[in-house]
Amino acid sequence: MFGALSQQQSGLSASNLAMKRPSCSIVIPAYNEEKRLPRTLNSIIAFREANSWNLEVIVVNDGSKDKTAEVTRQFSANYPFIGLVDNAINCGKGKSIRDGVDRAEGDVIFFADADDSTPITDAEKLLQAIESGADIAIGSRWVDRDLQVHPQPWYRRLNGRLYNLLMRTILGLDYKDTQNGFKAYTRSAAKTIFPLQKISGWGFDAEVLFLAQKFGFSVREVPVEYTYYAEGSKIRPYRDGARMLSELFKVRWHELNGAYSEKATRQVSTDNLPGVSLQERTSD
Repeated sequence: MFGALSQQQSGLSASNLAMKRPSCSIVIPAYNEEKRLPRTLNSIIAFREANSWNLEVIVVNDGSKDKTAEVTRQFSANYPFIGLVDNAINCGKGKSIRDGVDRAEGDVIFFADADDSTPITDAEKLLQAIESGADIAIGSRWVDRDLQVHPQPWYRRLNGRLYNLLMRTILGLDYKDTQNGFKAYTRSAAKTIFPLQKISGWGFDAEVLFLAQKFGFSVREVPVEYTYYAEGSKIRPYRDGARMLSELFKVRWHELNGAYSEKATRQVSTDNLPGVSLQERTSD
């Protein structure tokens, strides 16, 4: 949506991003989000117009059974910077994010959930972290708990803290919050990490941060506002929690078997990621 990036632009690192205001991509994974997505897209549209950001939005429809794709096409017709990747079957949030990153053209690549749980205005905080030298900025609900406008219910918070402890133990990741769906990557970091991503479900966040640590990218946690919206939530705490735990062990297994090695970087595999064609990008 920005047109073809030059070779110089596509190789931008955190250090030289600070020299100019970067172009930005926002990837939004969406599964049955016809009701919540319009609020999020309208917020992004207003933010873009108020701040004059050079911005593209990529909505990845993850095989929705409702009118998520149709809603996105309606927005795209009026706002050409909004595009659609329309996957035919449901493959998981991790796969959707990877598909969006693959298509993203921005110097900085954001992810944001379709429910607008962290307001798009907090993108400024993440971008400031990138411009000050971080390769990856992750929005955290736990760096400053006072920013949780409406916290998750107690059992969701408890499950999250237990998962965080297990993640630290199994993968050695020292972050307060890896699961908030609001993050930013430099183009260089995203295009290095996501081709190696293998987890298609909720556990992809831990995997890509493990890869960031492996490849020496700097990661900064940034306190962001958070509002829990129960209606439309897709995660089932106990079933999905057990699956996410198993995915932590899968990441460790992939590492032990060389799936994330330099050789694998050159010969990217797609294990555990069902092959679904990227059928549409309506903004082109």
